[in-house]
Amino acid sequence: MSLDPDHSLSRSGLTACHECDLLHRLAPLEPGARAFCSRCGALLYREAPGGLVRPFALTLAALGLFIITNVFPFLALNIEGRVERNLVISGIRSLWSFGMPELSVLVALTSVVFPAITIIGLLWLTLSLRSGIHPPGATLIVRIIKAIGPWTLLSVFMLGTLIAFVKLQDIATVIPGVSMFAFGALIVTMAAAANSFDISLIWPRVGPHGTDAVANGDIAHQHGLQACHTCALLVASPPAHPLPATHDRFDCPRCAAPLHGARKHDSISRTWALIFAAVVLIIPANVYPVMTVIQFGRGEPNTIVSGVLHLIDEGMWGLALIVFVASVVVPVLKLLLLSYLLLSVQSRSAWRPRDRTRLYRITEIVGAWSMVDIFLVGILTALVNLQALASITPNIGASFFGAVVVITMFAAHSFDPRLIWDHRVKTQ
Repeated sequence: MSLDPDHSLSRSGLTACHECDLLHRLAPLEPGARAFCSRCGALLYREAPGGLVRPFALTLAALGLFIITNVFPFLALNIEGRVERNLVISGIRSLWSFGMPELSVLVALTSVVFPAITIIGLLWLTLSLRSGIHPPGATLIVRIIKAIGPWTLLSVFMLGTLIAFVKLQDIATVIPGVSMFAFGALIVTMAAAANSFDISLIWPRVGPHGTDAVANGDIAHQHGLQACHTCALLVASPPAHPLPATHDRFDCPRCAAPLHGARKHDSISRTWALIFAAVVLIIPANVYPVMTVIQFGRGEPNTIVSGVLHLIDEGMWGLALIVFVASVVVPVLKLLLLSYLLLSVQSRSAWRPRDRTRLYRITEIVGAWSMVDIFLVGILTALVNLQALASITPNIGASFFGAVVVITMFAAHSFDPRLIWDHRVKTQ
C-alpha cells in the first residue's frame, strides 16, 4: 500500500475499530476531544492537547518522582521503640529471601521495572520528536509500552499500601515516608503523561479512501483491510479468507510492526486453556494459607477467606470488603465472564453484542486489581520483621493466587472481542 496521501491515503480516509472491526471515516478533532466507535463504543482515536510540550514535561516529572520513590524510605513501623523502615523494593527482596522468587519477580515487574520502561520509553519518544527527528526504534518502543501497559500496576500497589497501613494500626505505629507521597504523585503524573501522548505525534493519522464502505456499515475484514495495532494505519491484508480471518504474518508498510491477520490466532482455544488452568489453580490459592501473622509469639497461618473473617472480627468491615472483592469476587467473576463470552461466540450468538463487548472491557479493567493481595503480602513481610515482637511470613497460597491473577490477565488479553461481532456480520 502506498503511503502517498495524494493517492491511496488521506487524513479523511478510513480507520477500523479494534474491538468490532467497523470502518469509520477519519475526522479532525479539537484538542482533548475523542472519537468513539458508533457501534460498540470503543475509543477510536483522540487528539491529545498540548502537542509535545505537555507529555515531555509530565514524563520528565514522572522520572524525577520515580527516582525519589525508589530511593527514599516508603513506610516505617514503630513498635515499642523499635523502628523498621522499608523501601519500595524491600517487599521484592523479602519475598525472594523467603523462597518465593516467582512472586518477587512479579512484584518487581509490575511495580518497578514496567513503570521504569514506560517512563524511559515515553521520554525517548518525546525528546526525539522535540529534537525534530523520527524516534529511533519507535515501533519497538510503542509496542513494548502498549504490551506492558496493563501490567503497570502502580495504583494497585498503592491500594495494597493503604490496606497495609490500616491493617498494621493494631500492631504498631505506621509512619509514611517521603517515598510514599512521591509514589502517589507518580501515579497521577504517569497517567497524565500517557493521556497527553498520542501515536499520531509519531505517525500522522491517515487511512485509505472508501466512503461507500462506511455508508454500508461494513467491517474492515470484508474489504481485505486491518488496522495496525502499533501505528493505527489501516492496511491491506493478505488474500482474504472466511471469517475469523487469516493467520499469515506480514508487516505494516509504515511502521514495520508484525501483523498476524485480521483476528487473533487461536483466540478461543487459547483463552479456554488459560481459563481451565486458572480454575485448577484457584482451588489451592484459596485452600492454602497466603501468609502467617505472629504477634508476641501468637498467631496462625491465614487463607484469603480467614484473613477476611479476621478483619471482620476486628471491626474493619470496609477493609474486609475490599480484600474480599479483590481477592475472591474479581477472579471468580472474571472467569465466569470470559467463559460466558467464549460460549456466546462459539454458539454464534447475536444477542446484544455491544453489551457483551462492555463485559469484555470489565474483565480487562478489574482483573489487575486482584494483585492487591500479592502487593499486600510483599509490603507486610518486608515491614513486619521484628522477631519476637511481630513477624509476617508469606505462604504457598500466595504463589498459587499470583498465578491465578497472571493467568486470568493473559486469558483476557488472548480473547478477541471482534469475534463477538462476526456472527452478526455474517447474518446481515
